[in-house]
Amino acid sequence: MAWMDEVRERARARLEQARQGVGAPPFPGDVLAGRAATPVVMVDSSRRDDDGLPNGIRVAGAWCWRIILFFAVGWVLIRVFSRLDVVLIPVIVAVLLAALFQPAAAWLRRRGMGRTLASTVVEVGALIIVLGGLSLIVNTVVGQVDTLSSQVGDGVREVQDWLVSGPLHLSRDEISNAIAQAQKSITANRGALTSGAVTTAATVGEVGAGFFLTLFSLFFFLRDGDNIWRFLCRLLPQSARVPVARAGHYSWHTLTAYVHATVLVAFVDAIGIGIGLIALRVPLALPLAALVFLGAFIPVVGATLSGAVACLVALVTVGPVRALILLGVVIAVQQLEGHVLQPLIMGRAVALHPLAIVLAIASGIILAGIVGGLIAVPLLAVLNTAVRYLSAHPQGEPTPDRESPGTTPADDDESTASAPPPGPDSPPPASSSLAKPA
Repeated sequence: MAWMDEVRERARARLEQARQGVGAPPFPGDVLAGRAATPVVMVDSSRRDDDGLPNGIRVAGAWCWRIILFFAVGWVLIRVFSRLDVVLIPVIVAVLLAALFQPAAAWLRRRGMGRTLASTVVEVGALIIVLGGLSLIVNTVVGQVDTLSSQVGDGVREVQDWLVSGPLHLSRDEISNAIAQAQKSITANRGALTSGAVTTAATVGEVGAGFFLTLFSLFFFLRDGDNIWRFLCRLLPQSARVPVARAGHYSWHTLTAYVHATVLVAFVDAIGIGIGLIALRVPLALPLAALVFLGAFIPVVGATLSGAVACLVALVTVGPVRALILLGVVIAVQQLEGHVLQPLIMGRAVALHPLAIVLAIASGIILAGIVGGLIAVPLLAVLNTAVRYLSAHPQGEPTPDRESPGTTPADDDESTASAPPPGPDSPPPASSSLAKPA
């Protein structure tokens, strides 16, 4: 058929035209019919960048401005927190104390005591224990001031003699010049020391205000902690309430276990080094043991630094021989803590890599001083638990073993994530009512 041949030729010509990208002559039938040939428009679908930048540079730039925005928000938050440190630090301390004393308050409530009365009894009892311990330490220091001053003088002279006759072979003139230079520096910086005393007076007022704010916050955390958390979760979008509520529940268990384990490890450190101080007849044995107890709340480095202070006091009071013996006691206690107590007690509370702990402590000290070093590791433990739980259970379902995800090593995450879903005997998933998980 002639018209079919014409259509076929026309299609073949247009395909060739499209392939070559040039115009094709019109068909005789189109010319006779008065129809012009339909122009073919070639469209280049390949991506063209007006600025000529490679795609990798574009992706890197997109990441860079997001990272800059992230750090800018972090800097703003740090600035805000630094302005509110008088309020935030007491609240954070109250949270840590609430994690320590909450089991005691819960035990009293299970015995039929009301929330308010149980919280009051626990807080007053803790306050009596702390104030009693402080008064005992202060009385010990006051009672040994005279003896300590004479022992320090004798110890300093003994250290000077050792520097002269010991392996360093320093001359007495060099030692005298060093002492004179130190006295001159103190005299030259007397103005700074005076202003520091004024600042210390202001700091004492802030400490007093923070102390009462801590007591006030601790009482309400013990009494209404779960209600406060539910209220905060209800401020979130509906889909995020249950996952965040359960993440907070598991994080709280991690924080409670961490605080209890830390107190136990600190108590063992203080007892071990305190026995060594008493046996060697080092003055201020009780205050130094208390210092070791407080220093142990900073993992890895706290007990070591407080033990070094105890060795320094022993050096200037009872001589280098007993100081070396005490140093051996401190090292033995640190080995017991690092190889027995930390894996056995702390390992069941949190699963954090030692490098992460050291970096967190260093960052906390740089950002917030001693308080930052104290709260860095518990904050890291809480964030570790929350992130690991939300990544494995984004819908807010409970863990199969009902254990906090932060108490198992990170290498076990794959086995946990690949575990089969709960069977028919497993508890149902949480509802949107934000009921407290079992």
